Order: sequence, then structure tokens, then C-alpha cells
Amino acid sequence: MKNKRSLFAVPYVVWMALFTVAPILMVVIYAFSSAEGGFTLDNFSSMGTYAVVFGRSFKLALIATLICLLIGYPVSYFMSKEGESFQRVAMVLIMLPMWINFLLRTYSWMAILENNGLLNQLFRSIGLIDLYNSIAVHFAANPAAYVPIDHFQMMNTQGAVVLGMVYNYLPFMILPIYSVIIKLDGSLVEAARDLGANSATVFKRVILPLSFPGILSGITMVFVPSVSTFAISKMLGGGTELLLGDLIEQQYLGGAYNPQLGAAISMVMMVIVVVCMAVMNRFGEGEEQAVML
Repeated sequence: MKNKRSLFAVPYVVWMALFTVAPILMVVIYAFSSAEGGFTLDNFSSMGTYAVVFGRSFKLALIATLICLLIGYPVSYFMSKEGESFQRVAMVLIMLPMWINFLLRTYSWMAILENNGLLNQLFRSIGLIDLYNSIAVHFAANPAAYVPIDHFQMMNTQGAVVLGMVYNYLPFMILPIYSVIIKLDGSLVEAARDLGANSATVFKRVILPLSFPGILSGITMVFVPSVSTFAISKMLGGGTELLLGDLIEQQYLGGAYNPQLGAAISMVMMVIVVVCMAVMNRFGEGEEQAVML
């Protein structure tokens, strides 16, 4: 029986070796190699020139993750309190955008946010842009020199990139939290209420700590793709808001072809992400132990 189980595991091991372990080993080898093939650390020492890109990537990823958490937790909590029919409909509505191609969803936001897009057309029709121009002229230091705008600049900004991250990755925050909250033992809430706890205390002392594993899973599932994305930043940022994913792509496919540097950046990013995940998991274990005590 044991030999049969080992036999069934062979395809999985082969798959992992070919498509997970081998690519990581190639990244490591390229990261420590020069263009001539020799060992070098220059790829890592030259990354200091891209410190701004690293900082921007982690900043935008953290902002997107925080927004997803602020939206996703209340949605997950209120979904869990409704009936089964409402939960099924809500789950379909949350998952429905995920059935559409990732690039198509991002292209739709380009049509909404562009200078002559749906939002700017709406703002013109309701007179919001004219109102902004009248207020800006009133407060301008030199009203005669003020140039009225005919649209709000929303594309090619960091805000558009964060919006794209939140829209595409919000379900990854909602689903883990919802799956944890829906499985919470209702007797714990009843016991807290029997002991005199009000709704706010029950949420703070019982529901929130017990849902912490779902929060950590959601943070990980949103932060990791956000910090490494390149399609969203290229399409909604217009190439002006360069992120780590764009930087790596440039080293492999762009004019500045340097796969060794791209591998080094990829390796550093992987290490940072793994460290962040380890810290969050360790923090989650501490929270679970505190709840048990």
C-alpha cells in the first residue's frame, strides 16, 4: 500500500522538479553569474540604483493590501451573518469578475479612467469639471494665467495602479476571511454574550482574534501579487510608475537586456516576500496562542 502511494506521488514530484525547483535554481545561477558566465556579485551591488523602484513597489502594494483589508473584512463579516441564499449570490458576484480575463478587466479600467473616458464624461455632464475650474480660478495666485482643464488626470498615476490592484485582488482578501468567519463556533459568541459582552466587545475579543488566520492569508494573497505585478502598472500607470515586475521584464524583454540583473532582482524580491510571509505566519501563531490562553 505504501509503495502504491509513493508511485502516485511520482508525477507530482516530477512536476514540482521541472516547473518549480528547476526555474528557481536557474534564477539563483543567473543571479550569481556574469554575462561571460563567471561568478560575480556585481548584479546585487548594482541594484542600489533601483532603490526607488523597490520602495515604490512595496509602498503601492502595502496601500493596496490595506485598502483590500478595509473593504474585504466588513464584506466577509456581513456575508457570514446573512442567509445561505444571500451568501451564494454574493459569492457569485464576487467571483464573477474573476471569470473574465485579467487583461480585459484591466483594459476596462483604462476605458473608464482615460482623459475622455466614462468618468471624465460623467464629470463634464454634471458640471464637476466646470465647478473645479471656477474654484481653482478663485484661489489661483494669478487668475488671468490660470488654464482651465477639460478632464481630471486619472490615468498614468499611482492612484490608478492601486485601483487596479484593489479591483483585481480584492476577492483574494474576501474569500479567506469569509471562509474562516463562516466556520467560527457560534457557541463562543453566545458564551461571550452570556457573560455580559456587548456586540463591540464580542467582535473585538472573540471574532476578530479567531479570524486572524484568514486575515493573514488574505494579506499574503494580495500583497505578493501586488508587489510583483507588471501588467497593471504598465497599463494603468502608462510606464511612468515603474514597479519591480516592470523592471524585471525590462531586463529580460526590454532594450536593456540583462537577464543576470533580472535574476538578481527576482531573487531579492523572492527572499523579501518569503521573509514577510514568515514574519506574518509567526505573528499569526502568536495570536492563536494568545486566543487559546
